[in-house]
Amino acid sequence: MISNLQKERANYQPKLPKGLQGGIEVKEGAATQSVADQEQIKSLFPHTYGMPVIEFQAGEVKSCDAFNVGVILSGGQAPGGHNVISGLFDGVKSLNPDSKLYGFLMGPKGLVDHDYIELTSDIIDNYRNTGGFDIIGSGRTKLEEVEQFESGIKILRELNIKALVIIGGDDSNTNACVLAEYYAAKNYGVQVIGCPKTIDGDLKNEQIETSFGFDTACKTYSELIGNIQRDCNSSRKYWHFIKLMGRSASHIALECALQCQPNVCLISEEVEKKNLSLDDIVKMIADSVVARANNGNNYGTVLIPEGLIEFIPTIKKLIAELNDILSTEEARRHSRSREEQIDYVKSQLSNEGLLVFDSLPEDVALQLALDRDPHGNVQVSLIETEKLLSRMVARKLNELRREGKYNGKFTTLHHFFGYEGRCAAPSNYDADYCYSLGFNASRLIATGKTGYMSIIKNTTAPAAEWIAGGVPITMMMNIEKRNGALKPVIRKALVELEGEPFKYFASKRDEWAKDTCYLYPGPIQYWGPSAVCDLPTKTLALEKK
Repeated sequence: MISNLQKERANYQPKLPKGLQGGIEVKEGAATQSVADQEQIKSLFPHTYGMPVIEFQAGEVKSCDAFNVGVILSGGQAPGGHNVISGLFDGVKSLNPDSKLYGFLMGPKGLVDHDYIELTSDIIDNYRNTGGFDIIGSGRTKLEEVEQFESGIKILRELNIKALVIIGGDDSNTNACVLAEYYAAKNYGVQVIGCPKTIDGDLKNEQIETSFGFDTACKTYSELIGNIQRDCNSSRKYWHFIKLMGRSASHIALECALQCQPNVCLISEEVEKKNLSLDDIVKMIADSVVARANNGNNYGTVLIPEGLIEFIPTIKKLIAELNDILSTEEARRHSRSREEQIDYVKSQLSNEGLLVFDSLPEDVALQLALDRDPHGNVQVSLIETEKLLSRMVARKLNELRREGKYNGKFTTLHHFFGYEGRCAAPSNYDADYCYSLGFNASRLIATGKTGYMSIIKNTTAPAAEWIAGGVPITMMMNIEKRNGALKPVIRKALVELEGEPFKYFASKRDEWAKDTCYLYPGPIQYWGPSAVCDLPTKTLALEKK
């Protein structure tokens, strides 16, 4: 049984750019280079470096021999993944009905372990325009080792697969680039194409306008935040501290702020750039609480990016110190009680580190000193930042109360929105965008490309005017230290503090901090006026205005 919405949604036909609606011609740009570390990247990817950005334009319809394609969903879920696969399936079949699409199960591990299914129309039709990755599942196995590449080529040859499409984020597409280079160097005759996925929004650049799933996830979270703000403005007695997914970048928090206009939204990249301390952040929130209380409003909303704590320079230094202390032979060798462990850690900290450590609530300090992952590192992801901040704000307000500077009420509620948005039914934008990415990938395969990422540009215009093409994955790469070693990776896109989305937010936040300016976006709309149903994110609209 499927829901009525899913039945109706299955009939939605995603829109395609004009350049993909018939035959195609390839327009090539100039040779490209990586965003940094050009000589190192070129030496690591000699067979796939320097290729041009390409654009598909309308051309003559040409016959095509049947060919088989494999597809992998890699990493965390994002709305629209099923439409990428649907678009790829339809694109492959439009070139030759005898072509086949195989899905490798539970991510890259399916390729290595030869675990797959053939995706037929009977299967595909059940997943069109639906959320989730459940059609073939996903996983986080990294394709980095020669043994994995060689195991993969065995099943690709057995199934006579011409090309492999990897749908994933920056790490997954870095792996796609490495795999494309390996197969090209070995002359194995298998193409590798990537598709840009992540709700975090940090896989974008001058060629990739947005990663798929970001639109739907942000609209889902914004509906929830809007509902909370409506309740907040109705009961008028709670401050809501809301943490949002986004450990490496604050794109989700910024987009939700633009959609909902909360009283406070923290941006990790700004915290790091301005060298703000935890106390600075607490004071900023407390200032909003006091200003609103002075107007008789003892309620409000605070948006917090998931990775905030790691962007606070003093906390970042403390965590680095703790990791060094806890990874020493002496720290591992001795069995200590909780109290002894705390005393030991404090005895090893620098004066600066000790000052920061002692400023934290006791349970957070205990967590930092006691909880370690299998590698001996502090488990930062377990810190409930929204609760940490609300408690420290309460402490600050009590100080202000004693000084006669605050006479309001401060009652808090806490939320973390993450998994609620990863598998939502895709918005029209993501349904169209993802379908186009998949369909476009079939054209990259048909034109013999490898080491390319499928891209769709000009997406603030009507879908017919979107521009389809491909960008060499090496163009986005640089060298970074990962797990103690220098590796080629796709550069993450952080919030640009000089970008239009942040500048607009910064121009409004003082007003939002003291006044009630809430917006209530409501649920995602699939049918109705285009001005309601087909809107891109505020971020994209501001970037492209």
